[in-house]
Amino acid sequence: MTELAPPEPPWLLPAFVVLFGLVWGSFLNVVIHRLPLGRSLVSPRSRCPSCGKPVAAYDNVPLLSYVVLGGRCRHCKASIAVRYPFIEATVGAASLLSFLRYGVSLDYAAELAFVAAMVALIFIDFDHQILPNGITLPGMALGLALAGPRVDVSFLDALLGALLGAGLLFLVSEVYFRVRKVEGLGMGDVKMMGMVGAFVGWKGVLLTLFLGSLSGTLVGLVVMAASRGDLRTKLPFGTFLGMGGIATVYLGERLIGWYTSLY
Repeated sequence: MTELAPPEPPWLLPAFVVLFGLVWGSFLNVVIHRLPLGRSLVSPRSRCPSCGKPVAAYDNVPLLSYVVLGGRCRHCKASIAVRYPFIEATVGAASLLSFLRYGVSLDYAAELAFVAAMVALIFIDFDHQILPNGITLPGMALGLALAGPRVDVSFLDALLGALLGAGLLFLVSEVYFRVRKVEGLGMGDVKMMGMVGAFVGWKGVLLTLFLGSLSGTLVGLVVMAASRGDLRTKLPFGTFLGMGGIATVYLGERLIGWYTSLY
């Protein structure tokens, strides 16, 4: 009589999914640091920004190494920025949320790829005020390519979303430039919204723009109050659009459903 293999623990696959997200979050830390500087994403090995010594593999385990080392470099004891484990934890949590929504599927992979790209753009724009073509353009192409096989987004919806997202931002930037004679939005924002639309469709574009503009306005008011009305401080709009895009992915259906129920 053939013995049946013992069933897998119910927590095993979710744990693997979280670990998968943590590893990608660790890689995103490399992307965020190196891509804007034009450096290779694969070599050399990660180094401590304070003493320059290479980080050993056992000190580069997502989240765990940060906790074990107490948030400090093993060699020089300099503090390690908390944003590194924060990014790892964020992508790990996103991986689990998307898995709970779709299971192991193409929609899970597409959603996680989108959120990971948004996280990278959020921090790159915050640090450097740029939105690299190396993320936005391949991201737009990937979103359109995956739209047909996905459950939630048809190819037509993705195409309309990409055109609407890029078109609206381009129109706003042109009007602002012609009225104020200064650049208000860069082409990076335009391409980023094209990518957003390719993943979340035209309704998601409108919600992302609303949430991004709302959060940017609120932060802008706080900055103005702190600087006593100085309007010269430039805020990285891509950072707010990225946060709006992530919120749209996980809360969009509920927010749109709540809004439409009011009418």
